[in-house]
Amino acid sequence: MPELEIHHESEHAIDPVGQRVGVLAALLAVMLAVVTIASHRTHTSAIIHKSDANDEWSHYQAIRVKFHNIELGENLIAILDAKGDAAQKLLSDYGTQKKKYDQQGKDSQEKAQKAEESTEADEHRALRYDVGEGLLEIGLVLSSLYFISKKMMFPVMGAIAGLAGAAFAITGLLL
Repeated sequence: MPELEIHHESEHAIDPVGQRVGVLAALLAVMLAVVTIASHRTHTSAIIHKSDANDEWSHYQAIRVKFHNIELGENLIAILDAKGDAAQKLLSDYGTQKKKYDQQGKDSQEKAQKAEESTEADEHRALRYDVGEGLLEIGLVLSSLYFISKKMMFPVMGAIAGLAGAAFAITGLLL
């Protein structure tokens, strides 16, 4: 059975520019992968912090409900004009509980605000990673266009977009 041979006109020619563009594309792809992972992890962190903030706000609201129930009890004792040791003991207990719930409410509110600040910081960082990711993707695509067109403007534009993307991603680390 005869073998079929396919001959290319540049079968043995080596394209040194194409090799450099290939290395550039590979570097852009690696940076893209790293920035994409960092972006996903930062978005996940933002979601976790937001969930923590929501939990703390719910806890704060529960504490405030307890606080208002105690105020309601104090108001009932005052309206009913209850007197005696039992009423005084109850009012004393209410005072102690109000102080406790007031402090717990402040603590819970502070934790919720810190969690919201963490969420905000994560969202700003993730935005930097997202912009960097987009620019790295553009750089990778532009660089790859060299292999279709053999025009150097594409890898040059790709390298510029890649550098801009890397710079944006690095600023995400600094936040």
